Amino acid sequence: MGRAERDQLTRTLNHHLNTVHETFQVLDQTAPSTLEKVSWVEVTKMGDQVSKQATIFGMLWTGGETPQVRALEENMVSYFNTLQGFLLLSHGSTVGAGPTLASCVHTSVKQVVDTSFKLWKESISLYGARNKDGKLSIPQWVGAVWEACSALKMTPATNITAIGRAMTKVAVSVKDVLREMKELKPASSDPTDESSIEPSTEAEIEPDDDEILSDGDLGNDLSPEEMRVSQLAIAVVSEALVVIKELIRTICGLLKLENPNGSSNLVDSLEKLLIMCKEIGIQIDELGACLYPPQEVPAINAASEKISSFVDDMQSELQNLNGNLEAFSQACNCLKSSLRQLESEVASPNTVDLETSVQNIDLNS
Repeated sequence: MGRAERDQLTRTLNHHLNTVHETFQVLDQTAPSTLEKVSWVEVTKMGDQVSKQATIFGMLWTGGETPQVRALEENMVSYFNTLQGFLLLSHGSTVGAGPTLASCVHTSVKQVVDTSFKLWKESISLYGARNKDGKLSIPQWVGAVWEACSALKMTPATNITAIGRAMTKVAVSVKDVLREMKELKPASSDPTDESSIEPSTEAEIEPDDDEILSDGDLGNDLSPEEMRVSQLAIAVVSEALVVIKELIRTICGLLKLENPNGSSNLVDSLEKLLIMCKEIGIQIDELGACLYPPQEVPAINAASEKISSFVDDMQSELQNLNGNLEAFSQACNCLKSSLRQLESEVASPNTVDLETSVQNIDLNS
């Protein structure tokens, strides 16, 4: 009898899952501007209702007794009707949303849907079974729904907030690169330093495990010329970090200009700025990787030129917006000055001769 009831519940559940899945696919497309904008507050309130339905579901399984089929079916209808309403409100909240905000909404909503599906599918599969250990997992699945619904309150509600957070992630990445660059060290010239002593012929043939170069030693043998380039690159990355922070402050100052229904020109400009910010982050990564010996001068030049170009584009794009650009422009000027110093250094005869000498080493000598 338990098997027949489980099959019945499974069929009913599959119908609800398919319906929700079809509705969720609507979120793959941003809501048209002709629809009325739904505030994210309304979405989070409906998320609270989904959370309450999950609580009711969990209570049906308390006490170690298997719930009645009718009680489960009634809860199933109520749960998935609430979930459907949640999805429709979520779709309405994307009116005027750019790609970044729409992606944030989609990710948060998908987590609620995924945890709900898991809660019901796993629980129904246990119906009528004697697996008591499996039933002990139901509170964990309910808790996962709670967490997904609670996380909705942390989801950005505006394009500016979503893009600002995405830029903050770039700033964190740049800060990590800066920290790694500051760990670069010059080659030791102290004759008492064991690492500077030339190994014996025997050691060269069969080095001990402790003598094999580790990842932590890769940036510990820079020449004076390479250290000079590295210090200038560190200055560039430090200034780039300031530019990104000022960019975030600038766009946050535009929050009052954002139309709840979305201003396509403003959103387009913000998305372009985010793309440029990410591109600068990519070039910062490239620049950091080029500093390990032997330093790649052409790649350093290429990264520097691209960063300068993206900064120019950002300044041009921000001029189309009515924000306070004084601090941002000052940060950009400081970054450009650091870039010019770096480019001048890598173009100096000492740096060029160093690269040429490395390339012309006779490996047979």
